[in-house]
Amino acid sequence: MRIWSFWFNSFILSSQYNPPRFVELLMLLLAIAMLGIASILPDKPPYLILGLSLVVGASISILVREAIAPSPETRITQLTASLLLIISLYGFADLMYTL
Repeated sequence: MRIWSFWFNSFILSSQYNPPRFVELLMLLLAIAMLGIASILPDKPPYLILGLSLVVGASISILVREAIAPSPETRITQLTASLLLIISLYGFADLMYTL
């Protein structure tokens, strides 16, 4: 039970310390879950579209946040967000091509 209490307190503290980063983390975690579900279930498009749209939203949010208030690791964060954005847009294009 202590482990869950520790994680819950860390979760609450991180949400209070930096809310935009916390929301982006939640969006990316939900995107991972949706893309995982899309890889398992035979009815892929709804979960795939939701997961990719969450990745696009989180990536754009990260890029805007880094442009407004740069962090110490700005370059790596921007590169990762740009890479996620490009991959998710490619996923959308591929999905539209197959439908």
